[in-house]
Amino acid sequence: MRFTTSDGVRLTYDDIGQGQPILIMTGYAGFKEIWRAQVATLVAQGYRVINLDRRNHGHSQTTVKGLRMSRQGKDVAELLAALNLTNVDLMGNSMGAATIWAYCSLYGDGLIRKIISVDQSPKMITDVTWPYGMLDLTWDNFPQAAEAMYQVHTTYKHIDDETYRAVKAAQGTTVFDYVLNRPLLYDHAFQDWRDVIAQVTVPVLFIAGEKSPFWSADHAAASAKLAPQGQAFVMPESGHIVMAEQTEKFNQVMLKFLAAD
Repeated sequence: MRFTTSDGVRLTYDDIGQGQPILIMTGYAGFKEIWRAQVATLVAQGYRVINLDRRNHGHSQTTVKGLRMSRQGKDVAELLAALNLTNVDLMGNSMGAATIWAYCSLYGDGLIRKIISVDQSPKMITDVTWPYGMLDLTWDNFPQAAEAMYQVHTTYKHIDDETYRAVKAAQGTTVFDYVLNRPLLYDHAFQDWRDVIAQVTVPVLFIAGEKSPFWSADHAAASAKLAPQGQAFVMPESGHIVMAEQTEKFNQVMLKFLAAD
């Protein structure tokens, strides 16, 4: 399905199932098909799943406009409004999770029921107040350390075969433009969402990959302490793409959190 934002950018998304709505988003350079197993599980459990390729990602339009996390958050707000969604769950991996905080920073959590953040530290630059940044990224070694993420193997375990095939089929000949999107990556790295998380009143689950190559899994517990209703879970034997590396366990944790009173 297609949606056009207020600045004229076409976004691609799936809208599958009926019931409690949940909007899900993947990370930098990702395709929505990485959530294949979660979509099937959620739909089978009576959820309506909106799976979004964010601007410049997947099969959404590539543009030089809006290469900021604030615009990513505004895109979410406009899509929710277009679909007339309220009381919605939000789930994101990596930059997809940061997009949730960008949305909350602009619009608050009035339309949200619950949030799941998957392996994304709320502050990527390490300093004395936050030791859980990305790859020991500091203001002194930026941007060189940020560029080092391209050399990192993001997974600890192989993603499941069906999901791998689905992502490869979706990719086809599409090539993510890392040079064009560098301002978005840098803006992502600059952010500190801790104050936003502290103001979120709805339940939030922070999931970390035990073997994530980007940061210590301790970021999940530290983030949960910031949120009034924060929870943390560290997924054993998992890297950064937790939902596709430990699919069965992830789905169990996801459903339990979403179903809890």
